[in-house]
Amino acid sequence: MDRRRERRLNLELSVRIWGVDRMARPFAEIVRVHNISNHGAVLIGVRSKVQAGEVLDVQLGGSRAQFRIVWMSLSGEAGIQALECEPPIFGMGMSTGSGLPEVFDMVGTG
Repeated sequence: MDRRRERRLNLELSVRIWGVDRMARPFAEIVRVHNISNHGAVLIGVRSKVQAGEVLDVQLGGSRAQFRIVWMSLSGEAGIQALECEPPIFGMGMSTGSGLPEVFDMVGTG
């Protein structure tokens, strides 16, 4: 049984991330994001030296928000969670104009 509080989208998108790495150097890169919810996702292909607890900016199309890194793997995956004050950028509400397709394969109904 899935213990997640939010539904997840089985979808993979390209996003732009930027911030400051653990060596206090600014970075910006394009990565993939999947396992998306209103307030979080999993990043794939992160090359920068970031660690859990750090904050980074994520941009999808014209929308951007700040996220905290919850966990980081050695293979370049990172679980991220939107900061409390940030609007959802991944469009789980699926309002018109979100830039995302209207039909998705939902996973993890929580």
